[in-house]
Amino acid sequence: MAMSQSKEQWGSRIGLILAVAGNAVGLGNFLRFPAQAVQNGGGAFIIPYLVSFFLMGIPLMWIEWGIGRHGGKYGYHSTPGMLDSLGKSKALKYFGVFGIFTNLAILAYYCYIESWTLSYVWHSLAGSFAGKSPSEVSAFFANYLDLGNGSKFNLPTEAILFFAVTLGINLWILSRGLSGGIEIASKIGIPVLILFGSFLAIRAFTLHAGESGAVNDAIQGFNFLWEPKFDSLSNPKVWLAAAGQIFFTLSVGMGSIHCYASYLREKDDIALNAATAGWMNEFVEVVLGASIIIPIATAYLGLDWIKANVGFEMGFRTMPTLFQNWGPYLAALAGLAWFGLLFLAGITSSLAMGQPVMAFIQDTFKVDRRKSTFILGTLILILALPCIIFYEAGAFNEFDYWAGTFALVVFALGESILFAWVFGINNAWEEITRGADIKIPLFFKFVIKYITPAFLSAVFIGSLIRPLNGDWKGAISSFISGKGWQLANDSIIGTLLNTGIQDTRWIIEGDITNVFIIDMTRLLLLLTFIGIAFMVAYSWKVKMNQK
Repeated sequence: MAMSQSKEQWGSRIGLILAVAGNAVGLGNFLRFPAQAVQNGGGAFIIPYLVSFFLMGIPLMWIEWGIGRHGGKYGYHSTPGMLDSLGKSKALKYFGVFGIFTNLAILAYYCYIESWTLSYVWHSLAGSFAGKSPSEVSAFFANYLDLGNGSKFNLPTEAILFFAVTLGINLWILSRGLSGGIEIASKIGIPVLILFGSFLAIRAFTLHAGESGAVNDAIQGFNFLWEPKFDSLSNPKVWLAAAGQIFFTLSVGMGSIHCYASYLREKDDIALNAATAGWMNEFVEVVLGASIIIPIATAYLGLDWIKANVGFEMGFRTMPTLFQNWGPYLAALAGLAWFGLLFLAGITSSLAMGQPVMAFIQDTFKVDRRKSTFILGTLILILALPCIIFYEAGAFNEFDYWAGTFALVVFALGESILFAWVFGINNAWEEITRGADIKIPLFFKFVIKYITPAFLSAVFIGSLIRPLNGDWKGAISSFISGKGWQLANDSIIGTLLNTGIQDTRWIIEGDITNVFIIDMTRLLLLLTFIGIAFMVAYSWKVKMNQK
């Protein structure tokens, strides 16, 4: 029995592919991927990265497209209903809560990051970084977020203003529906993003020592990233990082792809669509993402500096300074291109996060798109405020870790098992290949049933019990000898137990501590998850009463 049947559908195939590619293409393509590549040896990272793409990335894309189209056949446009349609267990729909929770929680803080890029577009065009030293540009970022003010509270007026504007843009596009909003935004955003990225990549490729203040050839950065190093093939740390990056860059384990695919007809192709969207994301990440920030920074700062300082914030603290070497007009254009492509990458992803939540609200409460947009905006605002106000105290990082890391891995692992083993690999294969415009090699049937779940299990276990300093051999030796297993502070168990925090008291001398804020943030996330589960239960109760 179907739930409310939606009349919405995609206007064109290219619009769907660009929307799914836009979902995958995000800030991580240009900020996280270069950092991961550098921290894991440059060329040593690429081979495990590409292997992970073939054995985990593409199969997961097919799994999620398959689950989405199958659920859409029964009128479901969010993961609780989709997973419920895979088997007879009543518990399956509750596992689908991850597909709503993850999108909502990530959207709350992701929209905030997205607003930084919009603000930096404005400041680049206004010449705010002209004449500033590297330390002054770095301080500009800190002041923008109201960091280092000696308080546990951050009240960044300008950042909040741009967040409101960014949230408003997202909600306006979402309110216009699939074909009239998301599809149009993707058709405009992705080509402009590629244009901006190509301009910066070409500029980087032609940047030589002695030109525009450069002290090195930018090609050194390209060589570092692209020269293969086969010693990494025996390093579990690099494999875990590469698999994790593929996982994050394709935006799998979220419920967004499921939702987009649910608006397809039963015999519409998903095999070629999924592969095309995946390859488009890889082009943007590997070709453009690897050709901007690292080569340009190498030209001015050198590889040693990059290895010591690379990170997410480098895009905001360092790049505006480097652009100033190109003269005022080209610097403004470069700032527009860099932060513009980041904004476009961000908004095409945030739209994909908003749609599943809105579909769930519409299915649950039988409200129209305008009302569901208002409810979504209210929920985002409630969850985003702790990320903004307690940013420096750790609330932002908690959202990122539990929603943007832990929940993704758990959901992707679970859905791969459910699709291949509960729904059945033969049913799964038939779902993926029905109406396919390409012939998928039979080898991938084996991969989907065995390799992908095993790969994801390794990622999950590796994240769960990651040893101190990533020393797996040392940890295993220590455990066998009876000395115990030393957990890394950023492992799942280590994070949950606050192993990296010396003093775990909530209140010291009458003042709340960061630990209190961190624990309250975790409680907020848990209550959000439970609240969604209750909504699922309510929705099914109404559904059963209508039978």
